[in-house]
Parts: sequence; structure tokens; C-alpha cells
Amino acid sequence: MHKLTYAFLFLAVIFTGTSCSNKQYQVLFQQKKALSVDTGYAKREAALALYRIQPQDVLQIRNLQDTKFITNLTPVSSNTSGGNAAAGEAFQVAADSTVDLPAIGKTRVVGLTRVDAQKLIQDLYTKNLLVNPIIELRIINLKVTLLGEIKGQGNYPLVKDKTTLVEVIGEAGGLTDRANEKDIKIIRGSEKDPKVIDVDLSNIGAINDPSSLLQSGDIIYVGQSKRAARNDNLQNLSVIIQPALILFNTALIIFTLVKK
Repeated sequence: MHKLTYAFLFLAVIFTGTSCSNKQYQVLFQQKKALSVDTGYAKREAALALYRIQPQDVLQIRNLQDTKFITNLTPVSSNTSGGNAAAGEAFQVAADSTVDLPAIGKTRVVGLTRVDAQKLIQDLYTKNLLVNPIIELRIINLKVTLLGEIKGQGNYPLVKDKTTLVEVIGEAGGLTDRANEKDIKIIRGSEKDPKVIDVDLSNIGAINDPSSLLQSGDIIYVGQSKRAARNDNLQNLSVIIQPALILFNTALIIFTLVKK
């Protein structure tokens, strides 16, 4: 009887211990051998389409030569949101593919990359109004969504061209201790035709993979490690078993004391 009691007490300790540390250490960028030169990388990168401006995008525009222009002379309208001289003024692209800019009026920008639109607007201001303007244009509504085993889940803006997966994960605080660095998915495309890109951050080659360059609307999901999943299962099992073990052990102890 004493042996049976000790056995159940031991089981209770084991199940209780499953709630202890379940820390998972990521092994990032650990490919030991030298990377072979990927001759197709340059072609793939060149083929990677940069984001092209769409209707409803919000463009932040400023003249680096004279920040008072574009800002102070901008009329307040339904397709213009507030801004300041340091950041520039924000303009929303209309459904007719144009953006209404001060002094030069409607300018067709849909289908252009950020760089192409910036050059077009700079050329128009040079031709019609300003002397040697330096126009800076940003698309400020682009974002990606981070979910799963990320320390800072949520939406993150794409503030520059060719933002990488590693940069956004770093901005979000990195992976959690429960993350599986080999199971990271980028979900991209429309609802009717979604595409899933698998990324393995345990391989340093992932840094140079053009598919890990993020696009607006991407959803990044970081999966849970097998170890963390096992610990969760054990913890769920222990929640069910622990009360029964406690009652059974208590009954055994009472029975043992009464027998004495």
C-alpha cells in the first residue's frame, strides 16, 4: 500500500512539473557551410515586382527644397488629410487613378511605382512652377500583419521599399520562446487566390531569398514549436488529472492512517 501511495505521489509531481519552464531556444541563421553563389538570384530579384500605386493609397509628399510648399498652399479637401511641414502633406489617390496636387492639379499615378511617381511629380513641378525641386514621396498606408509566436503581434507599416521579413520581425520584438523558427509562413495574394511562402529562418540563406521581401497586405504567421505544443498538451492533461490524483492520494493517505 505504501508503494502504491508513493507511486501516485510521484505521478502527481511529474504532472505538476509539466507547468515548469518550457523555454524553446531558436536556432537562427546557423548554416555552417559557405553559401554557394545563386546565379539566379539577381534575375529573381529583378523580376520581383515593386509595389504599384493603387486607388485609395495615401501618398505623403514634400519638397525637400522648400517644405512650406506642398504644405501651406495645400487646400483642405475630401481627398487630402492633414500633415505638417516636417512630414509633408498626405494625398489620397482617387478612384479615377489620379491624385489632386496643389498648383498642378490631377496627376495620374495608379500603376506607377513609388520611384516613378516621385520622378513624375518632380518633373511636373519643375516644368510648371518650381526651380529645381526635390520631391520626396512615400506611400504611407502599406502594411503587413504579424500573427502567431511573435512578441508584438499586430499591423506594421512598410516604411521603405524592399522591407525584409527579418526587419519586420525585429521591429516586432523578435520571436517568442515558443516559436518554431523553421515554420514561418507568408500568406500573400487575394482571398480567391492566396499563396503561402514557407520561410526557414534556421537557414542563413533565407536572408537572401527574394520571396522574403514583404509586400503590402502580407500576413506573416509564426508557428509553434513541437516542444511547446507537447508542453501545452501535457499541461492540459495535467489540469484534468491533477484534481483526481490529489483526491486519490488523499484517500490513500486517510486509508493508510486509519489502517494504522
